[in-house]
Amino acid sequence: MVSSKPVHDLSQMILTLRGQRVILDADLAALYDVPTKALNQAVKRNADRFPLEFAFQLTGEELAILRSQIVTSSSHGGRRFLPYVFTEHGVLMAANVLNSPRAVAVSVALIKAFVRLREVLAHNQVVAKRLAEVEKTLVTHDAALRDIYQRIKPLLLPPPDPPRKKIGF
Repeated sequence: MVSSKPVHDLSQMILTLRGQRVILDADLAALYDVPTKALNQAVKRNADRFPLEFAFQLTGEELAILRSQIVTSSSHGGRRFLPYVFTEHGVLMAANVLNSPRAVAVSVALIKAFVRLREVLAHNQVVAKRLAEVEKTLVTHDAALRDIYQRIKPLLLPPPDPPRKKIGF
């Protein structure tokens, strides 16, 4: 089993790039307990197993944005090559390529983290849809209450003083 990384820590390693949830090669290599270079070499040797939907190399611009978001850490800095990122399927394929018991255990934990993240996002979408419905209802009710208030307002005012009769001629 995965030694000291709880699943919630694994979820924090999952980033969103190009509209996909991914994990950096350095993070994946650390979890698999192999050097990043060894992981990337294994991926390059088995390139046919890693289509773009499984793994891709970041562009310089993406790396700059990523560094600004994660506040450059020493584990991702000082590299000569742009890092690779792995999708959920790429994580599983990397475990198959590395073919070690630790890689298999870590990939299972990572897949669970990806699934949990997907469930949380789906739940958030349901909540957002419900909130939109509630907001729409509130707007309708607000308009109806304003209309009622405008109609009742004249009734709440004190009656005007009746005209006084003139005294005298």
